Amino acid sequence: MERRKIIIDTDPGQDDAAAIMLAFASPAELDVLGLCAVAGNVPLSYTSRNLRIVCELCGRQDAAIYEGARKPTLRPQVTAEHVHGRTGLDGAELPEPMMSVRSTHAVDFIIETLRSEPVGTVTLCTLGPLTNVALALQKAPDIAPRARELVMMGGGFFEGGNITPAAEFNIYVDPEAAKAVFASGIPIVMMPLDVTHKLLTTKARVGKIAALGTRPAQVLVDWLAFFERFDIEKYGSDGGPLHDPTVIAYLLKPELFSGRDCNVEIETRSELTAGMTVVDWWRVSGRKPNAKVMRDVDADGFFALLTERVGRL
Repeated sequence: MERRKIIIDTDPGQDDAAAIMLAFASPAELDVLGLCAVAGNVPLSYTSRNLRIVCELCGRQDAAIYEGARKPTLRPQVTAEHVHGRTGLDGAELPEPMMSVRSTHAVDFIIETLRSEPVGTVTLCTLGPLTNVALALQKAPDIAPRARELVMMGGGFFEGGNITPAAEFNIYVDPEAAKAVFASGIPIVMMPLDVTHKLLTTKARVGKIAALGTRPAQVLVDWLAFFERFDIEKYGSDGGPLHDPTVIAYLLKPELFSGRDCNVEIETRSELTAGMTVVDWWRVSGRKPNAKVMRDVDADGFFALLTERVGRL
């Protein structure tokens, strides 16, 4: 398997942390060129802090971290402390990070990287709101055809939303940014709630991670225990959905997922459905597909991959 160059754009978030851990545990397959923090689950000051905490937990103090947008492109900031806790990474006690961020803004890093790397070699992995990517496209439209792919966690169709009845959180926070990204022409792979809600952190699955006995594994277990409490209460399930690691798992084992090419439009004007991903699953609109939308996943295979890789950290 070729070693894929990736940029991770994220708003950690316990499930973001799991995704970053999966990426760092897969150096033979993934070359992490840099990690960009964006405001989302919590404000930027915390997402930047949390990103550095995860890097240090994984022994990757050498990782390049860039701070990006502090707020959505047009709307007031929306955060999710009710899910992720005050810091965004509540659930485990870890020291404050010692590593620093790079001086370059995340938007400029994205632009410079896509311009300097060979065309079609860099994949954007977005785990939070799409603000940084949209601002990069606005500032430098020439980068769109240079990207290999954008693999994102966000949206939903048959499952509806998780922050409003119609909208998933990452899209709802900055629907204008999402609209710009989906219109950019970059090949998109979308991991919606329809997939992530099939990936429940059941006691049996988390128990296998705990059995690894390593410090990173135990921290992840503690994070998941905090993170899942909200969804267990909300859905009445055994465990909560594990959203963001689907992005990295797709790069490692795309055969775990199945979906189809669809047209996806983002609702920005309606008060009731702002942030809704209008997925033309049945191809009734006549609009050209602009994303590969995943709907199914091999859940056991996904958790086997995550557990095996976390054990390498």
